Amino acid sequence: MQLFLPTPRQASWLLLVGLLSLGEALYLRYLAIENAQVALACQAGLSTWLCATFRLTIMLFNHSAFGLLALGAALLNLIRPSIVLTAIALAAAAFGLVLHNAGLAGIAAALTILGLARPAPAAG
Repeated sequence: MQLFLPTPRQASWLLLVGLLSLGEALYLRYLAIENAQVALACQAGLSTWLCATFRLTIMLFNHSAFGLLALGAALLNLIRPSIVLTAIALAAAAFGLVLHNAGLAGIAAALTILGLARPAPAAG
């Protein structure tokens, strides 16, 4: 029985996806959401790309979308391992952990790691 193991190229892409999503989440959190001047300007109606992203992020946070997406992708990846599902779960978990959806995103991160210990899908 062969375990689901990404190739070195796939692992590099997963690393890139994870770090880019982590960086974007940190950027949004510390330079938009928690920055008082930017947050107040966006809430006052400023229409820039940063404020549109700010509003979208707040709306998704209020519905726990990052944690739910990460959990759903991780569960599907646990059932049927796939590099695409691993990347989605990894990116959504990074956003969820940084943007205070830590409960669901933490479970999703653990399930994503467990997904790497699952048998590989049958070829053919």
